[in-house]
Amino acid sequence: MKIKMDSLLDGARNAEGIVLIIDVFRAFTTASVAFARGAEKIVLVAEVEEALALFKMGVGDLCIGEVGGVKPEGFHLGNSPFEMSTADVSGKTLIQSTRAGTVGVSLATRADQIYVTSLVISKPTVGAVIRQDPDLVTIVAMGAEGVVRTDEDEQCGLYIRNLLEGRQPDRDAVRSLVMTGNQTQKYEDRKFPQFHPKDPVLATNIDSYSFAIKVDRENGLLIARPEGT
Repeated sequence: MKIKMDSLLDGARNAEGIVLIIDVFRAFTTASVAFARGAEKIVLVAEVEEALALFKMGVGDLCIGEVGGVKPEGFHLGNSPFEMSTADVSGKTLIQSTRAGTVGVSLATRADQIYVTSLVISKPTVGAVIRQDPDLVTIVAMGAEGVVRTDEDEQCGLYIRNLLEGRQPDRDAVRSLVMTGNQTQKYEDRKFPQFHPKDPVLATNIDSYSFAIKVDRENGLLIARPEGT
């Protein structure tokens, strides 16, 4: 198995084989919490307008996501794992739009298969990949809005690569690197209330869920569902 590591929007565009799209802060941590709370599926879209249009068509029950960390007008929930941890989403279809993770998924058109992932589901994601014994795995760290590399996504990529290669990194060391990273500080800054201080804590609860999140294209839509529960 060949493992390729890449980043940002171009990384998603060029990714081949089984593709793992990483967004730790916060899209795919929030998605993981949603599935843990019983959400049925998540429709992943790049743009806010597309999410709202699909909602009006009855495709989903709730729109979730953010632009610049802020919940868009007309959305029901933001992109906060803490907010999701108390949301009533059991049995519901969510429509998610963010500026990094879901955009990356929409760009990964060369992938044989897509999984979305974060630190909370890294190990089950690796298990799902290994079971398929692929020739090529591409790990894409989406970063901030898909244009700036971030510590949490890059560290998650390294953590996943090590697991794929049969090594178990020290989770506390990974957590420490992320919590002192360049993106984490705004979650403690009261000037940015859209970034809840408990979000990084939830996002660095490494391997806390037992499922991967697989993405399939169905009727022209990118549909995420938990795999391995």
